[in-house]
Amino acid sequence: MTAAAADPVKPLPWLSVLWSPRDTIERIVSANPRQHILLLAMIGGTSQILMPLIYAGFTIELMDWRLIAVGAIAGAMSGVIGLYIGAVILSWSGRMLGGHAPPAAMRAVLAWGLVPSAIGFAICLAALGGFRLWGTQVPAPAYRMLPIALSAVGLAFAWWSLIATMFMFARVERFGFWRTVVSFALGQCFVVALAFALAAAVRSFLFQPFDIPSRSMEPTLLVGDYFFVSKFSYGYSHYSLPFSPKLFSGRILADEPKRGDVVVFRLPGDDSVDYIKRVVGLPGDRIQMIKGQLYINGEPVKRERIDDFVDTDETGRTMRVKRWRETLPNGVSYTTLELVENGFYDNTPVYDVPPGHFFMMGDNRDNSTDSRVLSQVGYVPLENLIGRAAVIYLSVDRSSAARQPLVRSDRIGMVVR
Repeated sequence: MTAAAADPVKPLPWLSVLWSPRDTIERIVSANPRQHILLLAMIGGTSQILMPLIYAGFTIELMDWRLIAVGAIAGAMSGVIGLYIGAVILSWSGRMLGGHAPPAAMRAVLAWGLVPSAIGFAICLAALGGFRLWGTQVPAPAYRMLPIALSAVGLAFAWWSLIATMFMFARVERFGFWRTVVSFALGQCFVVALAFALAAAVRSFLFQPFDIPSRSMEPTLLVGDYFFVSKFSYGYSHYSLPFSPKLFSGRILADEPKRGDVVVFRLPGDDSVDYIKRVVGLPGDRIQMIKGQLYINGEPVKRERIDDFVDTDETGRTMRVKRWRETLPNGVSYTTLELVENGFYDNTPVYDVPPGHFFMMGDNRDNSTDSRVLSQVGYVPLENLIGRAAVIYLSVDRSSAARQPLVRSDRIGMVVR
C-alpha cells in the first residue's frame, strides 16, 4: 500500500496575487469570495487617497498622524463604496461581451486587485519612516530625490495592480485578451461618465471645493487653505450650476445668510470672479468704519485686543500684526487684523445696505477689497451668493519661507467660523 501524496502547500493569497493573480483568484472564488474583501477595500482606498500626496511632493509631512488618520477614514469609506459600485459596473461591461461571473466574484477581483498598490504604499510609508528616523544622517541629495523615488515606486505598484486586476477579471469571466481589454475600456468609460455626473450633482447641490489665493481673510483663512462650501445653505441660483447658465433668475429654496457668515459669492461687477468675505451688514443696515472700528446702525461693534498674529511676508520675513477679537450684535465672534493705523478704509462714509443685498468685509481689514470699495465690490445681491464656507479639508503652505510645500495638518478638518 503506497502512501497518498500530500497536497502541496499553497502560498498565502496576499503574496501569490502578486505573481500568480489568475490562479489565486480562482482559489479565492472557489473557497470564499467574500474573504477579506472589505478589509482590502479599506486598505486599498486609503493608499489611493494618500499616494497622490507623495506624487505631489508631500513626503515628510505624510508622517503626521492626523493626516494619516484623515486619509484612512476617507479612504476606508471611498474604498468600500468604490468596491460595490465598481463591481456592478465591471459585471455590466463583462455581460455586454458574454461574461457570467457572479457579483461576489467581481468584488473579490477588485478587492484583491488592490493588494499590489497597498504594498507599494506600505513600502513608501516604511521609507518615509526611515528618513524621519535617520533624517540627520541622510545626505541632502537623498532628500531631494525622495519624492521622485517614492513616486516611481507608487506608480510601478499601481500599474501592477491594474495588470493583476485584468488578469483576475479574465479568469473569472473566462475571457481572452481582447474581450478583457474591451470590457475594461467599456467599464472605465462608464466610470468616468458616472464620476462626472456625481461630481456635477455634488458640486451643484451639496458642496463645492474652493481655495484661498489671497490674504484678505487672514487670520480666519490662510493662503493655501482648501475648503468646502455648503451650496444648500442659502438655496440655489443659476450661479450654483456648473458654468452658471442663466436658466432662471432669483433663488430657489432661498434663505438669507446670517450676520457673521463667511460666504463665497460672485463679484457683482464681474460674475466670472469668485470672492470670499464675511457678512457684516444685512439689508437695511447702516455700516461705517470709524478709526478702524466697525459701526452697525450707529453702534460700535464690540472688539478687544488679543495677542499679535505672527506671519511671514512674500520675502520670508516674519511679521507681527495687531489682532482684535470682534463680536457682532448676534454674538458671532471672530478675529480681525490691523496692518496699519488709520488705513485707507479705516474711516468711511455711511453705507446704506439696499434691500436684497449684503455688506461684505474681509477679516484682514487693511488688505481686503470688499464692500467698502463700491466701484469694485459694493453691495452683494442675494442671487450672487454661492454658499457658506464650511470646513477646511487641506491646507498647504507654499510661501517662500518654506523650501518645499508643507501641509498644515493642524488645519485639516477645521470648521470655518
